[in-house]
Amino acid sequence: MRPRVVVTGLGIICPTGNNLKTSWSNICHGKSGISEIKQFDASELPSQIAGEVKDFNPNDYLDSKDARRYDRFIHFALVAAKEAIADSGLNLNQIDPTQIGVNVGSGIGGLPEIEKTGVQYNSYGIKKISPFFIPATIGNMAAGLISIQYGLQGPSYGCVSACATANHSIGDALRAIIFDDVKVMIAGGSESTITGLAVGGFAAMKALSTRNHEPQLASRPWAKGRDGFVIGEGAGIIVLEEYEHAKKRGARIYCELKGYGATSDANHITAPLENGEGAARCIELTLKDGEVSADKIKYINAHGTSTPLGDLAETKAVKLALRNNVNSIVMSSTKSMTGHLLGAAAGIEAIFSIMSLYDGIIPPTINLDEADEGCDLDYCPHSAREVDKSQYQYALSNAFGFGGTNSSLLFKRF
Repeated sequence: MRPRVVVTGLGIICPTGNNLKTSWSNICHGKSGISEIKQFDASELPSQIAGEVKDFNPNDYLDSKDARRYDRFIHFALVAAKEAIADSGLNLNQIDPTQIGVNVGSGIGGLPEIEKTGVQYNSYGIKKISPFFIPATIGNMAAGLISIQYGLQGPSYGCVSACATANHSIGDALRAIIFDDVKVMIAGGSESTITGLAVGGFAAMKALSTRNHEPQLASRPWAKGRDGFVIGEGAGIIVLEEYEHAKKRGARIYCELKGYGATSDANHITAPLENGEGAARCIELTLKDGEVSADKIKYINAHGTSTPLGDLAETKAVKLALRNNVNSIVMSSTKSMTGHLLGAAAGIEAIFSIMSLYDGIIPPTINLDEADEGCDLDYCPHSAREVDKSQYQYALSNAFGFGGTNSSLLFKRF
């Protein structure tokens, strides 16, 4: 019998709030965190809106030297990890540091610092390149600095798989505990790529919403007339712990991480399989890994990006995977409020799924006034729903990414 793995700590910073309490409350109340871009002048770009983290000064959380040396995605990761560790109640001085690892990924890494340094280099040459440029920007440095800050000597790395990054990071962390490599893993994703290059690049692909005059209405998963996703930023990090280890120290347990699945479409660099087959296999593998039948699933936090192809393909995937049970599930997209955080998206959505189970609240999909053709499931439009906890035992969280990569996590009420 494999070890049970439970969630004992949550940390988040995202467009709907700079901590767990605020972000979850705003999600439950259907409050959007999307607005006009403030970090740079986006007036010449087709898309001028984003889910930015607001009122964030890294000096309020970090040593001023660290704040100055590292990219914004690292700032977010350190802040979310600090909250998650504090929330878990772990006394790191009483745990063998070799038994705690870190897997915090980023889909793109330190793009703001790369973009800024590129401009400086082109204008002034090599003398303007900081010796901290490389460690400030590489994708694994969020995990590395968390490990260094807390003296954690277990495995330290970060997955990179586009928008599935955080799910893969959490899933790999689950397996590290199952295989008894460690007793505790700090896992999730962090991203901050609201820059001219990133927004311009996604806009060139026609992937972003251009509903610039109505920012809070722009992210509209499954809705008729949706025109693309809204880029966001932030970090979502959870503390995973082997159950007996958590029980022995009297930890507060949010839920159990029961299953993990990953597949590839092997189809196209950006477009999903239209019939949803690759994502459906991913969901099926997750249920198999968790030894749970499809009829037990009551809620899915969808990938739900607000793109015409992706939303429809995910709906088809859920129908394929859950078959006759599909009409008994509720599926919502919290991206309607946060935008799409790329490599951090699955991290914050795992947290929202965990809190949904813990509180017995299904978060809403806002902006869903009229569902598009083929999008015919219960997407919990407009308002959150309180549900009977005794009937709500399992939640699934999906994340799919460029390159055809798919990932799902299955959480169980504890």
